[in-house]
Amino acid sequence: MTTTLLISDLHLHPDAPAVTEGFLDWLSRRASGADALYILGDFFEAWIGDDLLDHVEQDPTGNAALAIRVAGALRQLANDGTAIYLMHGNRDFLLGHRFAAAAGAKLVTDPAVLRFADEPVLLMHGDSLCTRDEAYMAFRSQARNPAWQEQILAMPLAERIQLAATLRQQSGDATSNKAEDIMDVTPEEVVRVMRDHGVTTLIHGHTHRPAVHELEVDEQPARRIVLGDWHPAQGWEVEIGPDGDPVLRQFALQPH
Repeated sequence: MTTTLLISDLHLHPDAPAVTEGFLDWLSRRASGADALYILGDFFEAWIGDDLLDHVEQDPTGNAALAIRVAGALRQLANDGTAIYLMHGNRDFLLGHRFAAAAGAKLVTDPAVLRFADEPVLLMHGDSLCTRDEAYMAFRSQARNPAWQEQILAMPLAERIQLAATLRQQSGDATSNKAEDIMDVTPEEVVRVMRDHGVTTLIHGHTHRPAVHELEVDEQPARRIVLGDWHPAQGWEVEIGPDGDPVLRQFALQPH
C-alpha cells in the first residue's frame, strides 16, 4: 500500500522536550513503513546553520545535540525505505543540504507540485500566502535573499545563537500585537497560487489553524488543507493513501 505522510510546524526546540519525544515515537511507530514523509517547514523552532552539527560542545542551548538526535532518527527511517523531504519554513529557512544529507532527506522547493493518483497537489509552507502581513512579508523577502543568508552564516556561532534568540522574541512580540486576520492567509492569494499551478488541492502549514477549507478556483471545486502545529500532547498529519485523497488527522503524542 502506497502511503505518504505530511507534517509541519513541529517547532522542535530543547525547551519543548515532550514534542521531541512525541515526534520520535511517531516517527518509529507511525511513519515507519510509509513510502514518503514530507515535512513542510518550521521543523525546528530556529536554525542558525548546518555547521551547528559540529558544535555540540560550544552550543549551550542544546540545539546542536537536538539536531543530531533528530537527524539520526530520520536517517534510520530513510535507511528503512521511507523517502524524506524537507521544506523550509519561516523559522528554519537556513536548513541546508548538509543537515538534509545527515538526515537521509532531500530539500524540496516551496511551492512544490506532486501527483497522487494522477491528481496534482500543491505543497507549501504557507507563509507566502499571508500577504496582508506586510511587515512579515518584508522580512521574508530579506530572509530568503541568498546574500543576506550568506552574511548571517558568516557570523560567529555565538552571535548567531544570540540572533536566533532575539528574532524568536521579536516574532513572539509582533504576533501578540497583530490582528488575527492579518496572520492568516489571504483568500485571493490562495486562489491565485492554486490557479497558477493548475491544482484544486493545496496542503500547507504555518498558520497553526488546522482545517479543511472548501473553495472554488475558476468555478471548479477546490480544497485547502491546513496542517496544525504540534504541542506536547498532540500532533497533526495528513495521510495520502493509494486513492490519492488527503486525510487531515489529529492524534495524541506518546513519549518515546
